[in-house]
Amino acid sequence: MSAKGRPRARISPEARSAEGGSLIATRASRRGRSNPSSRPSSRSRGERVARLRFTVQSTVDADVPSPIALRRIAQATLERDAAVTIRIVDGREARALNRRYRRRDYATNVLTFVYDDGVSLAGDIVLCAPVIAKEARAQRKTLRAHYAHLVIHGMLHLQGYDHERDDDAARMEAREIALLRDLGYENPY
Repeated sequence: MSAKGRPRARISPEARSAEGGSLIATRASRRGRSNPSSRPSSRSRGERVARLRFTVQSTVDADVPSPIALRRIAQATLERDAAVTIRIVDGREARALNRRYRRRDYATNVLTFVYDDGVSLAGDIVLCAPVIAKEARAQRKTLRAHYAHLVIHGMLHLQGYDHERDDDAARMEAREIALLRDLGYENPY
């Protein structure tokens, strides 16, 4: 993961460590980002569709959605042009990344690394397959639905959404719910 400057790691609000601790913090500030509330919630007819350069890397042999399905979810979330890599990892790699970039010593479900948040975005979304599978079982969700939620969550972080303040969290959750509904998934909350 080469980065322009220092990568910024973000995680989902419902992320849980193996020990059950809640993760809500982020290492990044929102310097220079536009207000997510001012963004349109859907595209109007004739509006240009954002272009997505997309790569999937997997280091695990696990039940995960296909690269085509992951791309469809990422594209549905995209509000401007972006280059995104989704990397699906095991608990060891997720823990190492979380420890290095967030100083939290456990594997978490999703980390977003923003490398360029200018006119065109660039970043990585790291998904931890064993944590996601465990959470999906515990939350009685399908694995596909949980992956969809976490890809959307990571993509929204990449585009400047956050959930540190209550009003930002409510805005981000509403956007997640709407995007998931548009893709045929139930409200994850």
